[in-house]
Amino acid sequence: MATSERRKGERVTFERGIPAHMMGIDGTWRRECTMEDVSETGAKLTVEGSVEGLHLKEFFLLLSSTGLAYRRCELSWVNGDQIGVNFIRTGDKRKKTRRSQEADA
Repeated sequence: MATSERRKGERVTFERGIPAHMMGIDGTWRRECTMEDVSETGAKLTVEGSVEGLHLKEFFLLLSSTGLAYRRCELSWVNGDQIGVNFIRTGDKRKKTRRSQEADA
């Protein structure tokens, strides 16, 4: 039950999973994966092949074969072949930084 308490958004679980791909920000690696569940803030993925040695601090989750539907992600946790990812919203970090700088001034 502890994991559900950490979750910020309501999750949608897929019975068979949704085929997707993970890709490095710089395009140097790509892995097939299955999206097991998703929320507004993140997702649980089952990864095909090893994630060892991949730069998972920040990567893309490609949701369409054309690459037009994607989310920028950061790794949250790893459990065997499953990983949890948080979606990174563009501008989130900068806004927080700007506010904290204004508060310090």
